[in-house]
Amino acid sequence: MEQLDFFDVPSPCVGCCQVNNRGYCKGCYRSRDERFYWQQMTADQKIKVIKLCRQRYLRVMRHKQHKNNQESSIQSPQQQFIFDDIDKPKT
Repeated sequence: MEQLDFFDVPSPCVGCCQVNNRGYCKGCYRSRDERFYWQQMTADQKIKVIKLCRQRYLRVMRHKQHKNNQESSIQSPQQQFIFDDIDKPKT
């Protein structure tokens, strides 16, 4: 028996049970099988699933941040610097 078997690994469920476009829960980032078989998993398996969930979460957050950065650069054009037109000839 491993030391992990003495401690119960709590479910990462946060009560937001909706599935994203990749089939992962939007709340805890577990797959359908990971949610369904959670109670039958060993503590080591549960810890591996939690690590996978964290990787999925970070990937989603990076993607959202990248998408937000792209949208903000498109929506807010660069402000003209106050002295940009000094050297330009007047027409």
